[in-house]
Amino acid sequence: MTRFADRRDAGRALGARLAGTVPGDVVVLGLPRGGVVVAAEVAAALGAPLDVLLVRKLGLPGQPELAMGALAAVGDAVETVRTERVLRSADVDEAVFAAVRAEELAELRRREAAYRGDAAPVALTGRSVVLVDDGLATGSTMRAALLALAGQRPARTVVAVPVASAGALAEVRALADDVVCLLVPSSFRAVGGAYGTFAQTSDDEVRDLLGERR
Repeated sequence: MTRFADRRDAGRALGARLAGTVPGDVVVLGLPRGGVVVAAEVAAALGAPLDVLLVRKLGLPGQPELAMGALAAVGDAVETVRTERVLRSADVDEAVFAAVRAEELAELRRREAAYRGDAAPVALTGRSVVLVDDGLATGSTMRAALLALAGQRPARTVVAVPVASAGALAEVRALADDVVCLLVPSSFRAVGGAYGTFAQTSDDEVRDLLGERR
């Protein structure tokens, strides 16, 4: 399944695919952390500003890599998405879900302050917004991001990812104006399988990328 050397390589390929196809005044939003690395290359290819849309996966207790939901924030607005099939199969209690959500919301706000500092968010109203992540497994974080973004009244929303599962793409397409994905494996297992190197992205790297594109 390996297709991309690393996130920067994937971002360059995605930027080449998108160049000249997104109309209007464009802004690129990366989903931290790894999605920001991909998004920086996309923003460079489009000549667009880069910002972040803060999202957090709500990991299943005992299996934190499996998303039972996600949340996203744009300003004070917070959207929560539930992955019902995971919640049903794992029989997750509502109190457990609420506790995980509260913990992840606190982490989301911490990262928001760490990444932006005193810088104001990029204006989104009336613009073509390209939402970028390093891949979609369940699609829950991207769905939460799209719901949070809707309140900002963008002119157009485009989801752009290097790799995704077919199921995640179907759910995201219902919420976005356009979806661009370079690789949809017939036997999807994990986003990292599409990359030669898939090391964790640091907060410092996210801050540096945002500073460069601003």
